[in-house]
Amino acid sequence: MHAMQYELTLPADYDMGIIRGRVARVGHLLDDWDGLGFKTYLLRERGVHGSPVNQYAPFYLWNTVEGMNRFLWGGAFQRLADDFGRPEVRQWTGLAYEEGGAAAAGSSAVVAVRSRRSIPEGVELAAVMEDAVGETRRLAGEEGAVLAAAAVDPHRWELVHFSLWEHDTPKAEGDVFQVLHVSEPGRGALPRGRQW
Repeated sequence: MHAMQYELTLPADYDMGIIRGRVARVGHLLDDWDGLGFKTYLLRERGVHGSPVNQYAPFYLWNTVEGMNRFLWGGAFQRLADDFGRPEVRQWTGLAYEEGGAAAAGSSAVVAVRSRRSIPEGVELAAVMEDAVGETRRLAGEEGAVLAAAAVDPHRWELVHFSLWEHDTPKAEGDVFQVLHVSEPGRGALPRGRQW
């Protein structure tokens, strides 16, 4: 499992209806993308849920590197780069994935929460990773959780936790995003639990 995200931070007076319209037009194009676990089309609006910025920031969990590479090099990502400039694409190696209770009820995601934190020098890495797995389980077990995942970037030594929620009062700390659409062709194939 591989996590990926890029962020397009937009001007304070940007019409976010443009992003909503774009997702309405093209969001379905990844609904059957081979190798994709899920893509969440995420939006932050200045002043909403405490956001200081306007931002479009899709988050992905990939089942295969081939699917991810086909997206990045095969033209789909190029259209976004042509329209907005090429953003930095962050990638993390998967640590854990859990389905939440709201997923079993068939609920749709309304908001997502992403938190990133640095892993300090001198800590026992295995213990940090086990804590991340435990936090993923905790998030998935909270009322209204659709799913939760954790991943690590060993280049920057950074952990990321990501969760989807059926309501706009998530039991998670971090940046809160509005969910515009979810493409999830391989979500059922994502490995559950600890990833090592």
